[in-house]
Amino acid sequence: MTLRPVLPAALLATCALVLSACGGGAVGSGKVSVVTSFYPVQFVTERVAGDRADVTNLTAPGGEPHDLELSPRQVADVQDADLVVYQKGFQTAVDEAVDQADRAQGTTVDAADGVSLIEESEEAHDEEEHDHADEEGHDHTEEEGHDHGHDHGGVDPHLWLDPANLEPVTEHVRDALVELDPDHADTYRANADALLADLESLDDDLRTGLADCRVRDIVTSHAAFAYLARAYDLVQVPIAGIDPGTEPSAAQLASITDLVKRDGITTVFTETLVSPAVARTVAREAGVRTATLDPIEGLTKATADEDYLSIMRSNLATLQKANRCS
Repeated sequence: MTLRPVLPAALLATCALVLSACGGGAVGSGKVSVVTSFYPVQFVTERVAGDRADVTNLTAPGGEPHDLELSPRQVADVQDADLVVYQKGFQTAVDEAVDQADRAQGTTVDAADGVSLIEESEEAHDEEEHDHADEEGHDHTEEEGHDHGHDHGGVDPHLWLDPANLEPVTEHVRDALVELDPDHADTYRANADALLADLESLDDDLRTGLADCRVRDIVTSHAAFAYLARAYDLVQVPIAGIDPGTEPSAAQLASITDLVKRDGITTVFTETLVSPAVARTVAREAGVRTATLDPIEGLTKATADEDYLSIMRSNLATLQKANRCS
């Protein structure tokens, strides 16, 4: 029989410390390790965590978050991180990775938790009411192509376009970080309070800036702006559905072009990360201009030096000009 050497107790203790240091961000580097799934939740997490966390975002800048596929390394990151912040129902690959990780309670934040979500059926109803209000009697209802196929479980995921919806996200991230790293609870709470104040200020600016507009309709490339419309009394008229890859029918394009001409709409809105071709076609047929509204699903080269707050204010300025707001 071969005898194994007996390690001294002090050496065993040292090994245990080394192993524990390699197992988690808060113990190893002195910072909490956080994985976020796409830009808006990354923005919130980085603001609340400050320099107390190492934040890794799964969606690369310029990438389309709807179509995200995870590498084996990213799946491992979801498994190993101290905290994961994502939005359930938005990115299938992330949902699957979180489910497979079987993470402990309190180590995962769902951005949709506590938010009043908009159902696709609700959007269709609002659009149908808008169509029935057409004083010239044109019918632009689902029969002409407004019923789009999406794969987000019947829910519009773009909740961050109403800044009030990021307030519960901020609070959930704060509480999770405090639980994981109580020694720095005061820092997380102060950072969260500062972000909540910024979100409230942004909401005030949007409410004031869009209160008096000659045009309330916004014609958009795809149905990403329902939360913005609901919050500030606008009417979204999407060319494509929630899935930006949905191809609109010829009848739908014709009806939207007629609406633009009839209702005095000056602008058809293109988007970042989505091809502008169809929106430009509608604008050309209607004889109006295009402008860009950013759904803020991710940063691009053009917006790399900006953040959620500044991009939302750029959107506000674009809407004020297009909709002739005083």
